[in-house]
Amino acid sequence: MGFKENLRDEISYQGLMIKELAARAGLNAGSVSNYLKENSSIPSADVAVKIASALNVSVEYLVNGKSHAESEKKYSPEIRKMADKLESMSSRDRKNVGALIDAICEDL
Repeated sequence: MGFKENLRDEISYQGLMIKELAARAGLNAGSVSNYLKENSSIPSADVAVKIASALNVSVEYLVNGKSHAESEKKYSPEIRKMADKLESMSSRDRKNVGALIDAICEDL
């Protein structure tokens, strides 16, 4: 995945509107919207830094979906949504979900 896909996923994951991200980054909403279009180009480094900072992720993560810090593993939005839901569960429910995951992964 590239910049536009990672940016789109991150905006969705954080539940932001383009105008909210633009305001956080100090950018025009139209400019941010353009970075999400099919044939869009990657923004300049200074603009990418503003966007990444507003999203609280690294530029590297937006560009290639990976973090430069080995200890800071970045998960896909789908996995992070699951983790958010797990955090809101009781410890009993988390234990049951963990057992279900273990059972499913047994054959992998």
